[in-house]
Amino acid sequence: MIRPIFGQLSAVVAMTWLVSPAFAQDTQAIRKEIEALKQTYETRISELESRLKDVEEKKKAHSAETPAPASSGRSVFGNSFNPSIGVVLNGKASSFSRGTSEIAGFGVGEEGERGKEGLAIDESELNFSANVDDKFYGSLTAAIVREGGEDKIELEEAYIQTLPGTGLPTGSRIKAGRAFWTLGYLNEHHAHADDFADRPLPYRVYLNKAFNDDGIQLSYVLPTGFYSEIGGGAFRGDDFPAGGSVSGLGAWSAFARIGGDIGNSQSWRVGGYVLGSDANGRISNEDMVTFIGQSRLYAADLRYTWAPTGNPKQSEVILQGEYFHRDDDGTYEDADAGTGPVAFDDDSSGWYIQGVYKFAPIWRVGARYARMSTPGTPAGLVGSALDSGGHDPDTISVMGDWTNSEFGRIRLQYNREELSSGADDNQLLLQYIMSIGAHGAHAY
Repeated sequence: MIRPIFGQLSAVVAMTWLVSPAFAQDTQAIRKEIEALKQTYETRISELESRLKDVEEKKKAHSAETPAPASSGRSVFGNSFNPSIGVVLNGKASSFSRGTSEIAGFGVGEEGERGKEGLAIDESELNFSANVDDKFYGSLTAAIVREGGEDKIELEEAYIQTLPGTGLPTGSRIKAGRAFWTLGYLNEHHAHADDFADRPLPYRVYLNKAFNDDGIQLSYVLPTGFYSEIGGGAFRGDDFPAGGSVSGLGAWSAFARIGGDIGNSQSWRVGGYVLGSDANGRISNEDMVTFIGQSRLYAADLRYTWAPTGNPKQSEVILQGEYFHRDDDGTYEDADAGTGPVAFDDDSSGWYIQGVYKFAPIWRVGARYARMSTPGTPAGLVGSALDSGGHDPDTISVMGDWTNSEFGRIRLQYNREELSSGADDNQLLLQYIMSIGAHGAHAY
């Protein structure tokens, strides 16, 4: 029994001894092939990594040469042949406690008036914007309004502006056409982007809500470690507070502003501005008051934002204020009061301050106070619309709004205005703002 088993084991050992060299040779060959394959792939990966590094370095160099526009304006989209088209629907229901509302001591343009009571379509906008090519961007905004019982289309903006790569110094930009020019904080913004349903008192008095004359403006962001920008413009001189341009170059502006971040949740900006204009017939108070002369408007603004949670989409506090000072030197005439041209050389001022608190992603509340300091009344203008009677107009506003998305907002606002002595006006405004189609981000 033992011998057969021993014989079988001997046979197995002999076969193993004969086969093992063959298996050993195959194993070595496979290992050599694996090593060769690994070497080939490692070489290929090294080549690809080197090429990727070269591409990234070239991309960084190109970005440094052509930075994004140093501006707080709308985003520019690369849709050269397919313009972005957007519509803003703006409606309002208003209730006033007084039948009339006159801002004593000032000649106010038509747009600066209180507005109509009841249900009304406010300024609805139609916007087209796109890159013209690799060097220019263009935008057109038309406002559809109702005046005198008729619907009218008013051209709010129609401008071109340079893009990086035009050949201008880095940080420079030229804008030409008709636009809401850089003057204070709100003037660059469309009214539907405001935090309140109406513009503050100084904008209504001094700018007829907004200055958007035909012209050209140059701005330059300085190469500093914080945001700093200077610029200026030249304008036709037809739009309020100018009027009746003779030379076609009747207004000019200059500005400077700085800003920055405080940590990761706070930011600020402050600026100074001046607008000079030759008014060869500035019309106000329903075409009854005319000013001829020179006007200088100085402005300063301050804006501060804070996101308590670090995310402004969740919670945010916004504090904002502007101060205006106007110096008029010329003659005033009030046709309604029957006063002839009266020499006028005086100044006035106005300011507002407001705060808005977003306490939830879709809910905000805010408050605003505005006040005007009237100029002195010459003897020849006593009893006219420019006679303040010693009263300084002021307004108080509180609002709450609900924003379902970035495209739709509903706002309820209460105003108490005392624009002339003893003439309190309690106002209730309900507003909706809805956007359809493409719409660029609003400025800071």
